[in-house]
Amino acid sequence: MNLRVIGANLVVSIKSFYRDKTVVFFRIAFPVILILVFGTIFMERDNEIFDLDVQDLDQTKSSAQLAKAIGLSGRFKMTQVAPAISAAQYAKDTKRNLVLIIPKGFEESLMHRMGLDDPNAFVTLTKIHDPSSFGVTTKIQVLNMVLAGINQEMSGKPPFIKSAETSILAKKYRFIEFFVPGIIAMAVMTASLLGAVNVNAELRQKGIIRKLATTPITRTEWILSNILYQFILAALSTTAMLLVSYGVFDVSLEINAWLPVFVALDVFAFVGLGMILTRVAKEAESAAAAADALMFPMMFLSGTFFPVEMMPGFLQKFARILPLYYVNEGLRASMVSVDNMAALRCAAVIGIFAAVVFVLGMTITTWSEEAT
Repeated sequence: MNLRVIGANLVVSIKSFYRDKTVVFFRIAFPVILILVFGTIFMERDNEIFDLDVQDLDQTKSSAQLAKAIGLSGRFKMTQVAPAISAAQYAKDTKRNLVLIIPKGFEESLMHRMGLDDPNAFVTLTKIHDPSSFGVTTKIQVLNMVLAGINQEMSGKPPFIKSAETSILAKKYRFIEFFVPGIIAMAVMTASLLGAVNVNAELRQKGIIRKLATTPITRTEWILSNILYQFILAALSTTAMLLVSYGVFDVSLEINAWLPVFVALDVFAFVGLGMILTRVAKEAESAAAAADALMFPMMFLSGTFFPVEMMPGFLQKFARILPLYYVNEGLRASMVSVDNMAALRCAAVIGIFAAVVFVLGMTITTWSEEAT
């Protein structure tokens, strides 16, 4: 094995990389953009302040105090809706996804309840909402919790049963902490799989592999230099994503030895898979199409963007046979929950898969056929 030959081929690959701006964008900039977009959308959802329109049909001191109490909860920015207009039409015209209606007779019912004239007296607040609007379900849930607290204070009766929340994690994590490990796994998979497919299939189709077979570089040196090239890209991409995540969103992730382990396994697994595809589909276009057919289901069904547990049962079973699932779960186990045993189990699964496909890929990647 000639290290100079490997180094020379690696330098050529790196130069070709930074000269192609499109490749630089999709290998490094695109994953960073995903983190910025989704992180901004979901950042601090627990402390988000929602817009809430309130229509007070009672127009009494008690109804005004209720509206004020909702505003003082700190979860809503209040807007008053005139009682003379239709709340449903107002919501349509102004594109508001939730309007709370305090009904006429609110104060009267409250007085009956508080004065014990009618201990069963109650009042119903109507929520006019747009179920197709993003986040309206969360807004309603937050409003219900605020109203439950106000209702408790107004009744003056302490509850018999109380509840307390205890997290299984040492720290409180946000969506962005769940999201970043998945994007790292996806970005490394995409770069490794498409990189192996595009390079090998295109060079074979153009006849360059045939010419390489007549040069001093061996098949092992060629594969090793390409693996090192993918490692360098994976390290650059991962570093860029982590720097943006810490700098912009102040993420709280555990960076330990598991990170390079899973990045390396990710590279080996999908470079090996890419080498297999280039032998099965020798045309560059068909190889790229086959790579897309494998890559996109894994991107959306392996828990990259949302927990697998949110999917139907049969899709959860399917997800657990996908290699990217174990990279995602392993990175989250090591970076979020800091569960070394779970990380070890995931590393074992993806490690076995990577060893099998990489050895198979090296075995079937021969130059003899192209050189004859």
